Amino acid sequence: MSPSVGVVIPTRGDRPALLRQAVDAVLRQDYPGKLHVVVVADGRSPHDVTGVPVRVLPNTLTPGLPGARNTGIAACDTDLIAFCDDDDMWLPGKLATQVRALTEAGGEFASCAIEVEHGRRRVTRLAGTSSITAADLVRSRMMMVHSSTFLFSRGLLWPDESAPGGQNEDWDLVLRAAKRRPLVHVDQPLVLVRWAGSHYAVRWTDRIAGLEWMLARHPELAADPRGAARIRGQLAFCHAALGERRAAVRWAVAALKARLFEPRVPIALAVAAGVVTAPTVVAALQQRGHGI
Repeated sequence: MSPSVGVVIPTRGDRPALLRQAVDAVLRQDYPGKLHVVVVADGRSPHDVTGVPVRVLPNTLTPGLPGARNTGIAACDTDLIAFCDDDDMWLPGKLATQVRALTEAGGEFASCAIEVEHGRRRVTRLAGTSSITAADLVRSRMMMVHSSTFLFSRGLLWPDESAPGGQNEDWDLVLRAAKRRPLVHVDQPLVLVRWAGSHYAVRWTDRIAGLEWMLARHPELAADPRGAARIRGQLAFCHAALGERRAAVRWAVAALKARLFEPRVPIALAVAAGVVTAPTVVAALQQRGHGI
């Protein structure tokens, strides 16, 4: 028999059309096992979330994305848990393909490749592998290992609600999973990730706190030269976006010490110098299916 799957979809209730599309795409999955879909309303009453033919719950834990996800997990009695953000869409065959790969590999946690949509443009992001290790996720965030692709054994792990502003709780979760056992990755795009409506992209103070939180929780991130340079380059960019030039330069220098040709450094310095704005950089990168 196919394992039962609980699907957790957190929402603020402020993009109802996208939420309905996300729920509909989950319900259209051709999956023979039991499917339990819960929408978790974060920061508002479940009565305000209308038009979805599934159970809607209030977030009864810490306000924010990790608490909402944990509320949803706790409401499921299924074999597996899957996540989907309220602005993303599962593509046909996503669930059956991942469950089959996870079962055949005897794994605990699965991900898949994605299509990134920004405006009218779509870019496929592949990992180039069927197995992802903790070392891979230290060296690179591997953005195709996106939270809307997560499928894992219920009770295995819970998102950490101490993540500042909910930043990087998904990276922390998947890194903890990979430390237990390599992720089973289906390297075909089975999820459409929509970036234009993201709540997180330009919350620079939260992004800084989230990166510092990850460095404190996972010291190995600072030990890998490429991974350390990437995070320091991101910190330089975020400080530059806030107009904090000295901090931006300090982190840029730290990034270059880890990796001489870290590509985020000149971008961060250009933003710090006022040559280009941070939103302009972010928009240009997202058009190409990338983030900073």
